[in-house]
Amino acid sequence: MRRRDRQGDSEIVFFTADLHLGNEGVLEKRHRPFSSVAEMNACLIENFNRTVAPEDTVYLLGDICQDMPEEEANALIGRMNGRRILLRGNHDLRYDPALFVRTEDFLMTDLGGRRFVLSHYPMIDWPMRKEGGIHIHGHLHTSAACNLNNRKAGWFRYDAGVDANDFRPVSLAAILCFYEGRPWHTGPCQTEDSAL
Repeated sequence: MRRRDRQGDSEIVFFTADLHLGNEGVLEKRHRPFSSVAEMNACLIENFNRTVAPEDTVYLLGDICQDMPEEEANALIGRMNGRRILLRGNHDLRYDPALFVRTEDFLMTDLGGRRFVLSHYPMIDWPMRKEGGIHIHGHLHTSAACNLNNRKAGWFRYDAGVDANDFRPVSLAAILCFYEGRPWHTGPCQTEDSAL
């Protein structure tokens, strides 16, 4: 699955949220399939680095770490690949600013020919919603079914949290295919039986 949508040496854009590295409570509350915080931390960082290359851009939509000293949080984030852009969540610590290209609470940006509205918190309404703008968020810890229900209802709102995305970042290309109703698997929207 590593860099499955890479075409040549071009940069790929990814989104993720709600890793909650260091937090024991998320294991039970969110029924994560890990036996310990150490196992969860190791698996999430491994999945992250198998998906995101050092030259890729990744939007971290909040709650990266929780319940750990700042130095430990910075060390874990420093192990994560990519050009990191942080959109702060309610559990984010004071991280070392040098770990991120930029840090925001809310961001609007154009990617892949679409307007994206990025924040940790989900919105009922967002700029450019009626014109097809896609809102990417975290915070809810939903399953993949929530994203499917949003699409079915015609809502361009996507939970990029690890709980809804097989405990790994999701690519811009996969989200665009998802909302265009095109399948996604090992390459750009290949076969009808492929999955997001």
